[in-house]
Amino acid sequence: TLAFMGYGGENENTVLELTYNWGTEEYDHGNAFGHVAIEVGDVYQAVEQIRQQGGKVVREAGPMKHGDTVIAFVEDPDGYKIELIGSKN
Repeated sequence: TLAFMGYGGENENTVLELTYNWGTEEYDHGNAFGHVAIEVGDVYQAVEQIRQQGGKVVREAGPMKHGDTVIAFVEDPDGYKIELIGSKN
């Protein structure tokens, strides 16, 4: 089950997607939280800036398997994934 929280439409405001996984009895670091996705103007540039500041890139910038949207994944110090999604504008 999905719920979206925010203060307006996704194309102009920040929206957080919350997911309830039916049948899951407990959550831990590995299954309690998927990832946060952030839209950026240039994924390739964002990845380089993160890398230059010592950030960990876990999926290099590039198009998705089925489409042309450019994405990348980086990891925060606690091991949680952050997806960078290229702006469609």
